[in-house]
Amino acid sequence: MGYDRMSRILHWLTALIVLAMIPVGLVMTNVDDRAVQDPLFLFHKNAGALLLVLLAVRLVWRATHRAPPLPDSLPAIQKFAARATHAALYLLLIVMAVSGYVRVRAGGFPVELLDAIGVPSFVPRDDALAQTAKSIHARAKFGIGLLIALHVGAATYHGLVRRDGVFSRMWPPTASAERVP
Repeated sequence: MGYDRMSRILHWLTALIVLAMIPVGLVMTNVDDRAVQDPLFLFHKNAGALLLVLLAVRLVWRATHRAPPLPDSLPAIQKFAARATHAALYLLLIVMAVSGYVRVRAGGFPVELLDAIGVPSFVPRDDALAQTAKSIHARAKFGIGLLIALHVGAATYHGLVRRDGVFSRMWPPTASAERVP
């Protein structure tokens, strides 16, 4: 049995946003042209705010909807690795989104999407806090990159090599749980 339709949609929306944010974040911090940087910062900040909301929805959904069991054929160490990787991914996604938000708000910058709908800043203007958040964000990107690579690698392994149904628990994105073998 696979994940329910909502879990799949939330997963793939998260993946889409994160995979769009990574190259944008790398380019915007490695070019000196404000004409290039400004729209990238705009996208990255607002996608991060959207990601934070999406992560909250995912956590609530996950707390109220259990994940389907992994196949019995999967070795215990792989089951442990899958659970640990998922937990670490959630944790680092939250660290990335929160540290990005804190860096922006403490640095005195807008988050246009949140500002447009009247969400107040929950962080005071504080340059030292902004620098700390920036440092956390910059360091956590390595962990999130490693975990994403591990997650994609494991999904590819299960989908193409083992063909054990693990990949089809989350693919296709809009399938219902009952449609999965």
